[in-house]
Parts: sequence; C-alpha cells; structure tokens
Amino acid sequence: MNNTHAATSSASRMQHGDSDSDSSTPPKKSKIPKYSRFTQQELPACKPILTPGWVITSFVAVGIIFIPIGIASLFASEQVVEIVDQYDHDCLPSEYRGDPLTFIKDSTTNKTCSRRLIVPKPMKGPVYIYYQLDNFYQNHRRYVKSRSDKQLRSSAAEADTKTCAPEATIGKGAPIVPCGLIAWSLFNDTYGFSMKNKALHISKDIAWKSDREKKFGSDVYPKNFQSGSLIGGAKLNESIPLSQQEDLIVWMRTAALPTFRKLYGKIEADFEANDIITVVIENNYNTYSFGGKKKLVLSTSSWIGGKNDFLGIAYLSVGGLCLFLAISFILLYVIKPRPLGDPSYLSWNRNAAGQVN
Repeated sequence: MNNTHAATSSASRMQHGDSDSDSSTPPKKSKIPKYSRFTQQELPACKPILTPGWVITSFVAVGIIFIPIGIASLFASEQVVEIVDQYDHDCLPSEYRGDPLTFIKDSTTNKTCSRRLIVPKPMKGPVYIYYQLDNFYQNHRRYVKSRSDKQLRSSAAEADTKTCAPEATIGKGAPIVPCGLIAWSLFNDTYGFSMKNKALHISKDIAWKSDREKKFGSDVYPKNFQSGSLIGGAKLNESIPLSQQEDLIVWMRTAALPTFRKLYGKIEADFEANDIITVVIENNYNTYSFGGKKKLVLSTSSWIGGKNDFLGIAYLSVGGLCLFLAISFILLYVIKPRPLGDPSYLSWNRNAAGQVN
C-alpha cells in the first residue's frame, strides 16, 4: 500500500508540475486564417467552359460588332476634306535656298510669303486651321520639364522659376513670365486668308476651357518675355493675361510625337470645289536649324474628329481576324471533330462525397 500511495503521490506531483508548466508557457499563435467563404474561395463564381460553340460564337460576335464600326469610321474619315501645304522650302527666296539659316536669323529679310490653295472638294464650315511641325521633339525630357505650372496659374508665384532653366530669369534675377523652354519656343509663323479679294476672319476660340480657367491665371501677365539676347519664338502682348493668350495655351500642351499638329484658328465659312484661297504667311519660325518641316493644314471635321484612317483600319482588322478564326474553328470542328469530356465530372460539379450531382 505504501508503494501504491507513493506512486499516487508521484503521479499527482507530475500532474501538478505539468499543469504548472503548461500555465506558465504562453499559448502558440495560430497562423490559420479565420474561416470565411472569401478566404476559402467558396463564393459563387461563374466558371465557363470554353466549348467550341462558345469560342466560335464569341469570335463571330466580335467580328459582327467591329466590322460595321470600322466601315463607319472609314466612311467618316473619307468625308473629311484636308488641304496640306508644306511651305518651309517654297517660302525661301531663291538666293537663300542653299543657306536657309542665314535667311531665318536675319531680322532685316522679308519673311512674307504668298501661297494659293485650291479647294479639292466642298468644305463645310467651320474649317480648322492647323500648323504641322515635323522632327520637333516636344516630348524631350528637359524640354517638357522646363515650365512652372504654379507661375502660370497665379501671379503670387511669379518668382517660382526653379524648374524653368535655362529660361528662368533675366538680368539680375528678374523672373521671366511665362518661364521655361516651352513658352520660349512658341510658334510664331502667322497666316492671313482671303478669297476673291475678301479677307477671311480667323476665330481664335481654340484652347480648352479647362486650360483657360484652371491652368492659366487671369491675373498673370507676360513679363520680361523674349527680352534676352536669344529670341526663341513669338512675343506676347504684356497687356493681355495668360488666360486669354490662346496660341500660348495651345502650344503649352506638349505633343507626344515628333510630328504633330496644333490648332491655329477656325474659319466660319463654307468653300466650294475649285475655290482659290490666298494665304499670306509670315515665315518666322526657325525649323531649318534642326531639319524640321512646316506645313499649313486646312481641314473639316466629322463625328470622329479629323481625318484618321487608322481607327477604321484597326476595327476592320480585328473584326476580320475574328471572323477568320471563327470560320477556321468551324471547319476544324466539322472536318476533324474531337470528343469533349463530360463537364459534370469536373471538380466543382462534384459533392464532398465524390458523387456526381
């Protein structure tokens, strides 16, 4: 009995010791996430099975939708009438054809040039006037960063020119408004239009309303602009706020590609086929130093905008490719059919016991 009592006491002490050690050891944190249908991916879901019927139907549907859109886009683009005139070479005097830089840099030479444009098809107003520049990289990193949006918005930030180098200040630190290379290189060719000895009015309502109201302040006026020894482009009227300088606002929205067009104005008039438009050009802008080209563009518009065949061609290409794939799959399915597996045996169609639903 003594042995039994000792064994019982020993077992009792071991049990108490174990409980003491268990109580002193902190419980281990479980990494098992709290159960939810989301974490266990048990939410209802659409699990389509790509049978030949579904694939063929999808391709046919895309083709039926895209091809009419492509045809409509091409038709709208064909309705747009464009007149494109490259004048940078033809507007050089004959004695300067071999040395255009001397001509464009000499302020005493006559830069006026007259051009005759023949209207190929009837053009319904408004007729948009664009200038097109080739080989002009407005997307260059240093060029794009050389501006101060704060200065353009508010006169209180007139001295904020730290991002405008090298056209930031002039003289003894006087700020240039607007500062930066973008504004400094403002396009300065001018165009005057007439037909049958009657001048055509050019409307300058060309800038985005959001740009006029939010990006360019009505209390910001040009100051010290193009006053240095090196003149980049057009000068600005210092009595007109930047919010009303439409040519500047359009120019400051930089282009992504080296060939781009920017809106110069609008002519609210209709032209008939074979009408002759006389254009008087002031050929001031220097594109000769970097091998650029200048073009004058007159264009109407449609519901897709200006003339652009790419959109219609892209829709037709995608739609045609989808129809071609649909026909190929139909022929493959008919000529060489392949038995399909029973989708009822897929894992998500089976119950927990492995029985087919």
